[in-house]
Amino acid sequence: MKSDLDLKARQMLKSARLYCTAGRVGVLKALLKADGALRQDQIAERLGKKRFDKVTIYRTLDSLVKVGLVHKAYIEERARYFELAHNCSETQCHPHFTCRNCGRTHCLMDMTIPGVKKRHKGFLIQRQQTRLEGLCPACA
Repeated sequence: MKSDLDLKARQMLKSARLYCTAGRVGVLKALLKADGALRQDQIAERLGKKRFDKVTIYRTLDSLVKVGLVHKAYIEERARYFELAHNCSETQCHPHFTCRNCGRTHCLMDMTIPGVKKRHKGFLIQRQQTRLEGLCPACA
């Protein structure tokens, strides 16, 4: 019998009209279990026995980003972080907070940051992301 996460991942893929491959289901399950955004190597680690190579995971993430199930949350030290896209709009992602002491990044889904409404000197803003830094409650 399939787990609830397995069924949810398969349902998400079907709604996006993507094949339910082991890689896609595994990546979605890893992101569903996560309490924040994950790097590609963290996703690979969470897949455990069902190891997939870096290229497979990258292509899987790319296909999930293209259909809007996953998005690139932010980049830190040249590493991309991915998370499920259901908590964000097409033009704005919820804020992320990174603790300068422990390094953990938290999703601040209950916090809103005003969106940029107008163009600035010819720039066309397509997506707004906010990353805050400081000390988390445990480190403060």
